[in-house]
Amino acid sequence: MTGAIWVVAEQWRGRISPITFEALALGREVADALGAPMHAVLMGHQAAPLAERLGKAAKVLYLDHPLLAEPDPGTYAEALWPLAKDREPVCIVAPLTNVTLGFGTLLAAKLGAPAANFCRDLRVSGGMIQSRCVMYGGKMESLVTAAGRPFVVGLWPGSRPIDQGMAAGAPPLEEVPVQLPELKRVGLRRYIEPEAGDVDITQQDVLVAVGRGIQAKENLEIAERVAELLGGAVCGSRPVIDQGWLPLSRQVGKSGMTVKPKLYLALGISGAPEHVEGMKDSALIIAVNTDAQAPIFQLAHYGVVADVLDMMPALEEAIGKRKQVGSHA
Repeated sequence: MTGAIWVVAEQWRGRISPITFEALALGREVADALGAPMHAVLMGHQAAPLAERLGKAAKVLYLDHPLLAEPDPGTYAEALWPLAKDREPVCIVAPLTNVTLGFGTLLAAKLGAPAANFCRDLRVSGGMIQSRCVMYGGKMESLVTAAGRPFVVGLWPGSRPIDQGMAAGAPPLEEVPVQLPELKRVGLRRYIEPEAGDVDITQQDVLVAVGRGIQAKENLEIAERVAELLGGAVCGSRPVIDQGWLPLSRQVGKSGMTVKPKLYLALGISGAPEHVEGMKDSALIIAVNTDAQAPIFQLAHYGVVADVLDMMPALEEAIGKRKQVGSHA
């Protein structure tokens, strides 16, 4: 099969976003299966040094323009579609995050090409690329086979481990001329920073997640103590965040963060599909809920039918005693 696999590198405020490395890992798998090269596409302004982190790619296609300094889906699509039309890649893998949401769809529309969003996996079958996509907040999955090219895929975070998309060495850089209108229709006015000192829950090995069962904000204190004993952090489902008990940066789920900790302790979380979508790939899931029929128990490796307000003090005491024994051993 002629043509390359393109992976669009998402750059945000001078850094390559982690999902880019997930896309590179997946793109490499597809490229190897097809016997095709994989190229990274980097768009920005004076951002060429970022290409050095894209060592998994055989080459980096770099589009530089002042209007590309900040990610904007419409501007990105306007910049890339002439190049894609000219070079006819087999597949374009584009990150699907809050930064670039809509870019892949707009690009496909300009190219008159097939597209699929919320992709969790790609595979090659009979020489055709198939995308496994989640639908309706994770309640359903669909397998989409491209009917033409390029197949534009919007990649949902959590498809591959980040380290699989990293490689030493800087790939060759090809600077590609880009033409854009003088004025940008959409621009970012300001950034709203997360609270100072807040943790990045996507990087935690242990997460203590709280849901409606926590009942009141003051009950977060014991969850914080349990998380501290376990060397982790507290996060929550959407109802907890909507109540203002935890900041948005601690939300797990389709409209929040996708996490893959070694331990996910779900306290008083029912297991709605929107929440499960953000944590289902955790290595070990332990759930506590008063409802024995709660959906979270279908996913959990271990479950306890109990009131979290009764369970947490017992859990805190047990972990504390275990740590004391360990420290005196």
